[in-house]
Amino acid sequence: MMQCFALTARRFYSSKPPAILPEAARIARTTSTPLAVRLRRRKRFGPTAVGTSDSTPEGLTPTEFARYRRLKATKKLKEIDGEQITDAQWIERLNERRSRVRGFRTVQRGGVEETEVVGRRVYLPNIIIRLVRNNTLKGEPYNPYEATFRIPKSVTKTDLRSYLLAVYGVKTTYIRTDNYIAPAPSKRNPARKAFKTYKRAVVGLVDPFYYPHRLEDMPEKEKGEREQWIEDNFQIMATRATKKYEMLRLTKGQSKGWNMKEPMATKRSHILRLVAERREKREGLIVDQVRQWREMRKKGKTITLELAKKVTETPATQKTVPVTTN
Repeated sequence: MMQCFALTARRFYSSKPPAILPEAARIARTTSTPLAVRLRRRKRFGPTAVGTSDSTPEGLTPTEFARYRRLKATKKLKEIDGEQITDAQWIERLNERRSRVRGFRTVQRGGVEETEVVGRRVYLPNIIIRLVRNNTLKGEPYNPYEATFRIPKSVTKTDLRSYLLAVYGVKTTYIRTDNYIAPAPSKRNPARKAFKTYKRAVVGLVDPFYYPHRLEDMPEKEKGEREQWIEDNFQIMATRATKKYEMLRLTKGQSKGWNMKEPMATKRSHILRLVAERREKREGLIVDQVRQWREMRKKGKTITLELAKKVTETPATQKTVPVTTN
């Protein structure tokens, strides 16, 4: 894979900083800030309104702006023509350093600039980077300026940033990682499940990306068809019902004097109640249809019945019923 990168994807390796973040990306960056940082900023600067960003007009976060003011007060900023650089120039240089691709260098060969890999190449790597959906709370809109990945524990932020830029040309603004450790083994389950231990990386994007086939963004008709397709192919709801039934049977089902209730248990009383409900519904439809026909007879209209045949590629036919009086 690295050999392919070096030969065919050289045009992706560049040290240019990303463009100025749009307002939506700034809002996404503020929303995804770690909770401890948000609480500290809220205590110091006050709460931030929903749907707004806490960055300056130049795009500096409160932490970056505080760092710029500290460097300016200690006169450690670089000077241009005898004057200290502005906050916009400082953040531009900082972003240029952040967005550089590590592990590559530009060399001159025959008057042509070429990018070569620094270090040892890795052939046939066994690294799996999986894209998953963002963790969106109920009632909140999906954040298109963030992408969530599950990566091996050995992959660093620099590796992920270089991989996204080199392979897909995706520019990132920030990367936050956290490790999820499997629960400690217990007496009932002494073996720790290693597959439940993973590393998550939340990546900030310059350009928006919408996760495909998201049910929340589909119309009601397409959403229903999608859910039905998922159920037909993966039986998610059926599996959950089976697990719930087995759990009840193995736990409470062993207790004396405890019986499973509907819909987990199929009793005679339950079946009779369902039959009675369906009969009542059917009789109600018949009564409504009879009332409608009587009104049509009073007005002298012709009654037609649409006979829906369950035959593929056969249109519905109509049958005329003569009007009779009792």
